Amino acid sequence: MNLILDVGNTRVKLAVFKEDTLMEQEVFDKEEIVSEVQKKCNKNKISGAIISSVAKLSDDKIKKIEEIVPLVILNHATKIPFVNKYATPTTLGVDRIALAAAAVVKYPKQNVLVIDAGTCITFDFINEKGEFLGGAISPGLKMRYEALHNYTAKLPLLSAEIPKNFIGDTTVSAIHSGVVNGLCNEIKGIIHQYQQEFYNLTVVLTGGDTNFLAKQLKNGIFAHPNFVLEGLQTILNYNTTND
Repeated sequence: MNLILDVGNTRVKLAVFKEDTLMEQEVFDKEEIVSEVQKKCNKNKISGAIISSVAKLSDDKIKKIEEIVPLVILNHATKIPFVNKYATPTTLGVDRIALAAAAVVKYPKQNVLVIDAGTCITFDFINEKGEFLGGAISPGLKMRYEALHNYTAKLPLLSAEIPKNFIGDTTVSAIHSGVVNGLCNEIKGIIHQYQQEFYNLTVVLTGGDTNFLAKQLKNGIFAHPNFVLEGLQTILNYNTTND
C-alpha cells in the first residue's frame, strides 16, 4: 500500500492506495501530520509514501516522516512520467505536476486539458506525445466572490450559488450570475480554444469546486475530484519502479 500526502497552507489531505485503488482518505491540520502518518502506518502495510507540499513543511517534520516510512518528496528534480516543456520548470507548482502525471497515465496518447477548480482555476495541457506544454491560471470561484466584496464599498460577500437566471434582477442575483456564469463561460471558452487547436481533446475537471461546476458545464467533461491524489500515486509508483 502507498501513502499519499498533499500538504496545503493549513490542512493535509492524506490518502491510502492499494495498487491504484483509493482505499482511505482524510483531511487534518498540518501540525498533526507526523502522528497521522504513524497511525496510518501502524494500521496498514505501507511500503512507501510521497509528499507534495504547496506550503513550507519543516525539515524536522520531514525527517520524522522519513523515519516512519520510505518517502519521496515531490519537487522539480523528481522523476515524472511525462516530458516537462514548461519554459520555467522550477516555477511549476507540484500540484500541477501531479495533475499532468495523472493525465498521462489515465489518458495515454491523448490530448488532455486538466481544469483544477480550487482557490485558483488552473488549466494544464498535456499533448498526445506525453508532453506538458503549460496552460493558464485564473481566479477561482471563492476568490471572485471575495474580490467583489473586498474591492468595492457596498457589494456583499456571498457564498457560491447557482443563479436562477442569467439576468440578475437584484444585486445578489446579479453577483451570482456574474461570478458563476462568468466563470463557466470562461471555462467553456478556453475549452473551445483548445478544441480548435487540438483534435480529440479529453477534458478533465478536478478540485474542490468540481461538483458545483460540473453541474453547470455538463456534457463532455470527465469529473475526477481526486485527480491530484491519483497523480501523486502515479509519481510514487513511477519512482519506486524506475530506481
